[in-house]
Amino acid sequence: MNLNTEQFTAANKATVDSLLAVANTALASAERIAALNLNTARSALEDTASGVQTVLAAKDPQAAFAAQKSLAQPAVDKAVAYGKSVYEITSETQQELAKMVEAQFSQFQKSVAGMVELAAKSAPAGSEGAVAAIQNAIAAANSAFGNMNAVAKQYTEAAQANIAAMTKR
Repeated sequence: MNLNTEQFTAANKATVDSLLAVANTALASAERIAALNLNTARSALEDTASGVQTVLAAKDPQAAFAAQKSLAQPAVDKAVAYGKSVYEITSETQQELAKMVEAQFSQFQKSVAGMVELAAKSAPAGSEGAVAAIQNAIAAANSAFGNMNAVAKQYTEAAQANIAAMTKR
């Protein structure tokens, strides 16, 4: 079983491409979070300045209290919207990364299956048991990955349902 230079180069290129895709996805997510944080900070500053002016313009203490009270619900709504936005960004990023991992694992499975098949064909007589053990280990790893993926999807769905329930009025 020989790994030629072209196969080695292709494998290295695929690895670098995968790492770049993961890095770009992470950076895009960080950019979205940074922009959200900046916009939220700017909005909070504007709301605070406006609220202070409204309270200071009140003619009496009751009007000042009423003005403060009227500012509370919009602030809560904005905090909930911010949390929901952060969740959506992180959830989308997680889904994109999960798709990348699945694609990489699928490609890895194909490569390993090809190598095992090649090894089985060129293995000496009497090594069928070892080849079968390797094939069983690969099948077990595939099954474990499938189970892990199913659990991760269930967790994501439960988290999404919890977020939706918390943001309902």
